[in-house]
Amino acid sequence: MPNKSQEPVFQLIKSLTRTEKRHFRLFTSRPGASEDLKFLLLFDALDALDTADDAAVMAQVPSLKRVQLANLKANLYRQLLASLRVYHAGQNPDIQLHEQLDYARVLYNKGFYQQALRMLEKVKQGARQAEMPHIVLLALDFEKLIESQYITRSLKDRADTLTAEATDTVAHLANQHALSNASLRLYGLYLKAGHARNRADHERIAAFFRTHMPAVPTHDGGFFEKLYFYQAHVWYHTLDQDFRAGYRYAQKWVDLFEAAPQMKELQTMLYIKGLHNLLASLYNLLYYSKFKQVLNTLEEFAANQTRRSSPNTEILLFQYLFTNRINAYFLEGRFTEGLEIIPDLLEQLERYKSQLDLHRTLVLYYKIASLYFGSGEFVKSIEYLNLIIQHKELSLREDLQCFARILNLIAHYEAGDDASLDYQIRSVYHFLGKMDDQQPMQVEIFRFLRTVGSIAPHEVREAFIRLRDKLIVIAAMPYEGRPFLYLDIVSWLESKISGVPVQEVMQRKFRQMK
Repeated sequence: MPNKSQEPVFQLIKSLTRTEKRHFRLFTSRPGASEDLKFLLLFDALDALDTADDAAVMAQVPSLKRVQLANLKANLYRQLLASLRVYHAGQNPDIQLHEQLDYARVLYNKGFYQQALRMLEKVKQGARQAEMPHIVLLALDFEKLIESQYITRSLKDRADTLTAEATDTVAHLANQHALSNASLRLYGLYLKAGHARNRADHERIAAFFRTHMPAVPTHDGGFFEKLYFYQAHVWYHTLDQDFRAGYRYAQKWVDLFEAAPQMKELQTMLYIKGLHNLLASLYNLLYYSKFKQVLNTLEEFAANQTRRSSPNTEILLFQYLFTNRINAYFLEGRFTEGLEIIPDLLEQLERYKSQLDLHRTLVLYYKIASLYFGSGEFVKSIEYLNLIIQHKELSLREDLQCFARILNLIAHYEAGDDASLDYQIRSVYHFLGKMDDQQPMQVEIFRFLRTVGSIAPHEVREAFIRLRDKLIVIAAMPYEGRPFLYLDIVSWLESKISGVPVQEVMQRKFRQMK
């Protein structure tokens, strides 16, 4: 998946909207702007290209000298960022608050101490409303500097007031950082290894959680303290496969935003992530009616023409909408109908691929492969599974790599590709041997597929029944349900036993869901 270009200034130019480009031209023509606007010629040249190419730039703008190019690109990059900062200031309270801090500094340098203090008080009020205690602390530090150096006739009671404000703000910030650190580390564990595989994993994760989670009463905390508290619990229970508890905390995460609607605008990405994690919990619980309700909420939010939009939110909405739309098709057993969204998915995946992390891309490939598998298009399923298997970075979601290989093995069996099946069996055997821990489900499937070629045709059905019965027992064991979240092998076996397509088996199960 090569990117068109990794050159920062070129990537930034290609990300600009029409109105952002127009604003940039106005910004650079403002009074006091640099008289040497050669970087504008460079901007026009790069904007006209599909890929970054210095030779093409030099040919298009002969007045530019090659020795100037590096400095001009650096200058253009700075000018673009300065223009974007001004353009987006109205949508970002932190930019506005930092600007007001700069104004306070200018007033202070001019000797207008009372005006500077009034500006800082305004900063604190705005930062508290936006739940940004780190900016409150910057304002407080500046206030203390002014009060300690100059007689402003306000020092009488201000010393105790400022000290109390600073102490309280620092305490909230410390809790917020402790909670966000715990949340991030738990999320990192999930990305690396997925769900807990056994009792030892459970004990390790639980010990980490107890050690790193501060005991913060959430009713005393600010918005972000509560948010990170809920996030950390979502990741902990997801790691531990306690999806019911994970669902409760994901719901608290979303409810936090519903109780503070203004934060949906200020922290849109975190609201979207909350909806996605709530959907993931409901999917794992097979709670279809609630899943569809929350998915509708996400769909309506994405379709809302008045909501604040940015490249970050659009990328997240792309990932989460398609992931959960596909999950809905899985729950409903409508694999063939699900194939209809793949062209649109691939088109948007191409559009966003330079901004998407590898983990998200591989998950989408696995879901596409699963749709094709459920629809009986095994060759297409193999095509997308190979895109996962070809990546050698196995420290990222080792479980996803494992189940991609097992599904690939089953797809080769279903496709009747006997010539490749032996190679695939050896490949999976080699991969499982390198894994830290092999689970019973993986071992049983591998054993079956390794020997199925030697089973007499009239005995194959009984062999499928024996494997299904073994896997049902395994799935009921603590910490052994994880593999079935990625690969519904039992439904596949039931389709082989009953002689009907796997999506028909899934549709029967769907009719029994709540």
